[in-house]
Amino acid sequence: MTTEQREDSVTTPLKGIRRTAARRMTAAWGAPAFHLSTSADMGAALSVKERAPGATVTDAILAACAAALLEHPAINAHYADEAVTAFGQVNLGLAVDTPAGLMVPVVKDAARLDLTGIAEARRDLAQRARQGSLTMADVSDGTFTVSNLGMLGIDYFDAILNVPQVAILAIGTTREEQVRDRDGTISWRPRARITLTCDHRAVDGATGARFLTAVKDRLETA
Repeated sequence: MTTEQREDSVTTPLKGIRRTAARRMTAAWGAPAFHLSTSADMGAALSVKERAPGATVTDAILAACAAALLEHPAINAHYADEAVTAFGQVNLGLAVDTPAGLMVPVVKDAARLDLTGIAEARRDLAQRARQGSLTMADVSDGTFTVSNLGMLGIDYFDAILNVPQVAILAIGTTREEQVRDRDGTISWRPRARITLTCDHRAVDGATGARFLTAVKDRLETA
C-alpha cells in the first residue's frame, strides 16, 4: 500500500542537538532499565522563593539531586564499553520543552553552586534553549538528568535514560494529599511522586533506592 504525501505536510530532518538527542534516546531503549518510585513532601521546596528570590521548585529539586549525588557517586556516572565511570563533579542536565522539541542543557558543577547560583544557571540555560541559541558545550558532559513535568499536571511518569548516564529522575505534579502524622492526626500536605530510572548494568536496586531516599530527604528539608 502506498502512502500519499499531503500537500500541507512538512518533513523536517533532525539536525545538530536534536539529532544527537534522538540518537541517545534510541540507544537508551536497549538498556536494561528499572524504575523506583516514592513520594515526597514538597512543603519545604514550595517555600524556596521565600529563601532565594527567583528560585523555583525545579531549582530546589536540582539542589537536592546535586547534594545527593555527592553522597552517592555510583549514580553520578556513565556506562559505556562495559565499564562504569563515576564522576566527582556533578553536571546536572535539565529536560526543557522548547518550540524545537526537548532539549537537555547542563548546569555544570552544580554541587558547588548554592540555590541562587543554580537558579541563575537554570534560567539562563532554559531561556537560551527556548531561543534556540544553545551550543553543543551547553548540552555536553552531563552526569545526571532531571525531568520535571509537574507544571504540566502529570502525576507520574518513567523518564527514558539519557545515555551514557546511568540514571534520570522524573518528577510529577504536587498535589494536596491526606497524611496521617505519627500522633494519628490527619492533615493535608503537598506531595509529589518522584521516580528514578536506572541502568541495571551499572546500578543495583538497593543503590538506586538509597539515592532516591536521599533526594526525598533533602527535598523535605530544603
